[in-house]
Amino acid sequence: MSSLYTDLVEVYEMMYATFIDYQLEYDLYKSFLKKYDKNSILEIGCGTGNLSQRFINDNYDYCGLDFSKEMLKIAKKRNPNASFIHADMRHFSLKKPVESIIMTGRTISYLVKNKDVESTFASIHNNMKKGSIFCFDFIDANEFIPEISNKKAITHEVNHKNITYIRKSKWNPNILNSWCFDWESNFYKKEKNNLLKVGTDHSTVRTFTKDEIELFLILNGFEVIEIIKRASYAFPTYVVVTRKG
Repeated sequence: MSSLYTDLVEVYEMMYATFIDYQLEYDLYKSFLKKYDKNSILEIGCGTGNLSQRFINDNYDYCGLDFSKEMLKIAKKRNPNASFIHADMRHFSLKKPVESIIMTGRTISYLVKNKDVESTFASIHNNMKKGSIFCFDFIDANEFIPEISNKKAITHEVNHKNITYIRKSKWNPNILNSWCFDWESNFYKKEKNNLLKVGTDHSTVRTFTKDEIELFLILNGFEVIEIIKRASYAFPTYVVVTRKG
Protein backbone atom coordinates (compact mmCIF):
# COMPACT_ATOMS: atom_id res chain seq x y z
CA MET A 1 0.00 0.00 0.00
CA SER A 2 1.16 3.52 -0.76
CA SER A 3 2.69 5.24 2.30
CA LEU A 4 0.50 8.23 1.43
CA TYR A 5 -2.40 6.27 2.93
CA THR A 6 -0.51 5.02 6.00
CA ASP A 7 2.50 6.90 7.35
CA LEU A 8 1.58 10.14 5.56
CA VAL A 9 -2.17 10.02 6.14
CA GLU A 10 -2.28 13.33 8.04
CA VAL A 11 -0.36 15.06 5.24
CA TYR A 12 -2.76 13.47 2.73
CA GLU A 13 -5.74 14.79 4.66
CA MET A 14 -4.41 18.35 4.69
CA MET A 15 -3.23 18.44 1.08
CA TYR A 16 -6.21 16.78 -0.57
CA ALA A 17 -8.65 19.00 1.30
CA THR A 18 -7.40 21.77 -1.00
CA PHE A 19 -7.13 19.62 -4.16
CA ILE A 20 -10.55 18.00 -4.26
CA ASP A 21 -13.97 19.60 -4.15
CA TYR A 22 -15.69 16.95 -2.05
CA GLN A 23 -19.08 18.60 -2.39
CA LEU A 24 -18.76 18.40 -6.17
CA GLU A 25 -17.76 14.74 -5.89
CA TYR A 26 -20.73 14.05 -3.67
CA ASP A 27 -23.16 15.84 -5.97
CA LEU A 28 -21.95 13.71 -8.90
CA TYR A 29 -22.50 10.36 -7.21
CA LYS A 30 -25.72 11.50 -5.58
CA SER A 31 -27.07 12.41 -9.03
CA PHE A 32 -26.60 8.80 -10.15
CA LEU A 33 -28.24 7.42 -7.01
CA LYS A 34 -31.25 9.70 -7.52
CA LYS A 35 -31.45 8.97 -11.24
CA TYR A 36 -31.61 5.22 -10.67
CA ASP A 37 -33.52 5.40 -7.38
CA LYS A 38 -30.99 3.67 -5.10
CA ASN A 39 -30.69 4.09 -1.33
CA SER A 40 -28.31 1.51 0.16
CA ILE A 41 -24.73 2.27 -0.77
CA LEU A 42 -21.21 0.94 -0.26
CA GLU A 43 -18.35 3.36 -0.92
CA ILE A 44 -15.11 1.57 -1.82
CA GLY A 45 -12.06 3.72 -1.14
CA CYS A 46 -13.89 5.87 1.39
CA GLY A 47 -10.55 7.07 2.77
CA THR A 48 -10.84 9.54 5.63
CA GLY A 49 -14.63 9.81 5.24
CA ASN A 50 -15.02 13.13 3.45
CA LEU A 51 -18.13 11.94 1.58
CA SER A 52 -19.56 9.75 4.34
CA GLN A 53 -21.31 12.43 6.39
CA ARG A 54 -22.94 13.89 3.29
CA PHE A 55 -24.52 10.54 2.44
CA ILE A 56 -25.67 10.05 6.04
CA ASN A 57 -27.13 13.55 6.25
CA ASP A 58 -29.17 12.80 3.12
CA ASN A 59 -30.53 9.61 4.76
CA TYR A 60 -28.71 7.07 2.61
CA ASP A 61 -28.09 3.61 4.07
CA TYR A 62 -24.32 4.09 3.89
CA CYS A 63 -21.26 1.94 4.54
CA GLY A 64 -17.62 2.81 3.75
CA LEU A 65 -14.85 0.35 2.91
CA ASP A 66 -11.10 0.96 2.83
CA PHE A 67 -7.88 -1.05 3.08
CA SER A 68 -6.05 1.57 5.16
CA LYS A 69 -6.61 1.27 8.91
CA GLU A 70 -5.01 4.69 9.37
CA MET A 71 -7.49 6.37 7.04
CA LEU A 72 -10.45 4.54 8.56
CA LYS A 73 -9.41 5.74 11.99
CA ILE A 74 -9.85 9.33 10.81
CA ALA A 75 -13.09 8.45 8.99
CA LYS A 76 -14.61 6.93 12.14
CA LYS A 77 -13.60 9.91 14.25
CA ARG A 78 -15.10 12.28 11.69
CA ASN A 79 -18.27 10.19 11.29
CA PRO A 80 -19.00 8.35 14.55
CA ASN A 81 -22.48 7.33 13.38
CA ALA A 82 -21.36 5.82 10.08
CA SER A 83 -20.58 2.18 9.32
CA PHE A 84 -17.09 1.33 8.07
CA ILE A 85 -15.39 -1.89 7.04
CA HIS A 86 -11.66 -2.60 6.92
CA ALA A 87 -11.34 -4.89 3.90
CA ASP A 88 -9.59 -5.58 0.61
CA MET A 89 -11.78 -4.59 -2.34
CA ARG A 90 -10.54 -7.65 -4.23
CA HIS A 91 -12.03 -10.02 -1.64
CA PHE A 92 -14.86 -8.80 0.56
CA SER A 93 -18.26 -9.99 1.67
CA LEU A 94 -21.11 -7.88 3.05
CA LYS A 95 -23.74 -9.14 5.47
CA LYS A 96 -26.38 -8.29 2.89
CA PRO A 97 -26.24 -7.11 -0.73
CA VAL A 98 -26.61 -3.40 -1.50
CA GLU A 99 -28.44 -1.42 -4.18
CA SER A 100 -25.37 0.52 -5.24
CA ILE A 101 -21.61 0.52 -4.97
CA ILE A 102 -19.37 3.47 -5.76
CA MET A 103 -15.59 3.42 -6.07
CA THR A 104 -14.43 7.00 -5.57
CA GLY A 105 -11.18 8.92 -6.00
CA ARG A 106 -9.91 6.77 -8.90
CA THR A 107 -9.37 3.89 -6.47
CA ILE A 108 -9.31 1.48 -9.41
CA SER A 109 -5.91 2.97 -10.30
CA TYR A 110 -4.26 0.76 -7.68
CA LEU A 111 -5.45 -2.45 -9.36
CA VAL A 112 -2.29 -2.81 -11.42
CA LYS A 113 -2.76 -6.44 -12.48
CA ASN A 114 -5.65 -7.70 -14.60
CA LYS A 115 -6.36 -10.44 -12.05
CA ASP A 116 -6.87 -7.74 -9.39
CA VAL A 117 -9.42 -5.93 -11.58
CA GLU A 118 -11.18 -9.25 -12.21
CA SER A 119 -11.25 -10.13 -8.50
CA THR A 120 -12.54 -6.68 -7.53
CA PHE A 121 -15.31 -6.62 -10.12
CA ALA A 122 -16.32 -10.17 -9.16
CA SER A 123 -16.50 -9.23 -5.45
CA ILE A 124 -18.52 -6.14 -6.26
CA HIS A 125 -20.92 -8.14 -8.44
CA ASN A 126 -21.39 -10.75 -5.69
CA ASN A 127 -22.32 -8.09 -3.11
CA MET A 128 -24.97 -6.34 -5.20
CA LYS A 129 -28.65 -6.96 -5.69
CA LYS A 130 -29.86 -7.66 -9.21
CA GLY A 131 -30.43 -4.36 -10.96
CA SER A 132 -28.00 -2.53 -8.65
CA ILE A 133 -25.68 0.13 -10.05
CA PHE A 134 -21.90 0.34 -9.79
CA CYS A 135 -20.24 3.74 -10.36
CA PHE A 136 -16.53 4.56 -10.49
CA ASP A 137 -13.96 6.78 -12.17
CA PHE A 138 -10.68 5.98 -13.92
CA ILE A 139 -7.74 7.83 -15.48
CA ASP A 140 -7.88 7.98 -19.28
CA ALA A 141 -4.79 6.21 -20.65
CA ASN A 142 -5.22 7.60 -24.16
CA GLU A 143 -4.85 11.14 -22.91
CA PHE A 144 -2.60 10.82 -19.88
CA ILE A 145 0.14 8.38 -20.92
CA PRO A 146 1.23 10.40 -23.98
CA GLU A 147 1.22 13.53 -21.80
CA ILE A 148 3.89 12.07 -19.50
CA SER A 149 5.81 10.09 -22.15
CA ASN A 150 8.85 12.36 -21.74
CA LYS A 151 8.61 12.12 -17.94
CA LYS A 152 6.89 14.83 -16.00
CA ALA A 153 7.68 16.69 -12.80
CA ILE A 154 5.03 18.66 -10.99
CA THR A 155 4.95 20.69 -7.77
CA HIS A 156 1.91 21.36 -5.60
CA GLU A 157 1.90 23.87 -2.77
CA VAL A 158 -1.05 24.21 -0.42
CA ASN A 159 -1.84 26.13 2.72
CA HIS A 160 -4.22 24.49 5.14
CA LYS A 161 -4.93 25.84 8.62
CA ASN A 162 -1.91 28.14 8.35
CA ILE A 163 0.42 25.24 7.53
CA THR A 164 2.12 25.16 4.11
CA TYR A 165 2.89 21.78 2.54
CA ILE A 166 4.71 21.18 -0.73
CA ARG A 167 4.66 18.01 -2.81
CA LYS A 168 7.27 17.52 -5.53
CA SER A 169 6.34 14.63 -7.81
CA LYS A 170 7.72 12.78 -10.82
CA TRP A 171 5.54 10.73 -13.16
CA ASN A 172 7.30 8.13 -15.31
CA PRO A 173 5.50 5.74 -17.69
CA ASN A 174 5.70 2.06 -16.76
CA ILE A 175 3.86 0.22 -19.51
CA LEU A 176 5.44 -3.24 -19.53
CA ASN A 177 2.25 -5.01 -18.44
CA SER A 178 -0.49 -2.37 -18.52
CA TRP A 179 -0.93 1.39 -18.95
CA CYS A 180 0.75 2.35 -15.67
CA PHE A 181 3.05 5.05 -14.42
CA ASP A 182 5.40 5.24 -11.45
CA TRP A 183 4.63 8.12 -9.12
CA GLU A 184 7.38 9.33 -6.81
CA SER A 185 6.58 12.17 -4.39
CA ASN A 186 8.53 14.01 -1.75
CA PHE A 187 6.54 15.94 0.84
CA TYR A 188 7.80 19.03 2.62
CA LYS A 189 6.55 21.34 5.32
CA LYS A 190 7.52 24.97 4.89
CA GLU A 191 8.87 26.62 8.00
CA LYS A 192 9.83 30.24 7.42
CA ASN A 193 12.23 30.06 4.46
CA ASN A 194 13.17 26.42 4.96
CA LEU A 195 11.68 23.19 3.67
CA LEU A 196 11.48 20.33 6.16
CA LYS A 197 11.07 16.95 4.46
CA VAL A 198 8.24 15.01 6.10
CA GLY A 199 8.06 11.92 3.90
CA THR A 200 8.38 10.12 0.58
CA ASP A 201 5.83 8.10 -1.33
CA HIS A 202 6.38 5.65 -4.19
CA SER A 203 3.50 4.00 -5.98
CA THR A 204 2.59 2.45 -9.31
CA VAL A 205 -0.68 3.77 -10.66
CA ARG A 206 -2.76 2.32 -13.49
CA THR A 207 -4.66 4.09 -16.21
CA PHE A 208 -7.19 2.43 -18.52
CA THR A 209 -8.68 2.80 -21.97
CA LYS A 210 -12.46 2.84 -22.29
CA ASP A 211 -12.33 -0.42 -24.25
CA GLU A 212 -10.43 -2.15 -21.43
CA ILE A 213 -12.91 -1.00 -18.82
CA GLU A 214 -15.93 -2.03 -20.89
CA LEU A 215 -14.46 -5.49 -21.52
CA PHE A 216 -13.67 -6.04 -17.82
CA LEU A 217 -17.24 -5.07 -16.94
CA ILE A 218 -18.88 -7.26 -19.58
CA LEU A 219 -16.81 -10.27 -18.53
CA ASN A 220 -18.00 -9.81 -14.96
CA GLY A 221 -21.72 -9.53 -15.68
CA PHE A 222 -22.19 -5.76 -15.81
CA GLU A 223 -24.15 -3.71 -18.33
CA VAL A 224 -22.51 -0.37 -19.17
CA ILE A 225 -25.10 2.42 -18.93
CA GLU A 226 -23.07 5.64 -19.06
CA ILE A 227 -19.45 6.66 -19.63
CA ILE A 228 -18.87 10.36 -19.01
CA LYS A 229 -15.69 12.31 -19.69
CA ARG A 230 -14.91 14.56 -16.75
CA ALA A 231 -12.13 16.92 -15.78
CA SER A 232 -10.74 16.25 -12.32
CA TYR A 233 -7.75 17.10 -10.19
CA ALA A 234 -4.49 16.40 -12.06
CA PHE A 235 -5.83 13.66 -14.34
CA PRO A 236 -8.11 13.32 -17.40
CA THR A 237 -10.89 11.10 -16.09
CA TYR A 238 -13.94 9.10 -17.14
CA VAL A 239 -16.85 8.22 -14.86
CA VAL A 240 -18.69 4.95 -15.50
CA VAL A 241 -22.19 3.88 -14.47
CA THR A 242 -23.01 0.19 -14.82
CA ARG A 243 -25.84 -2.13 -13.82
CA LYS A 244 -25.75 -5.68 -12.50
CA GLY A 245 -27.72 -7.85 -14.89
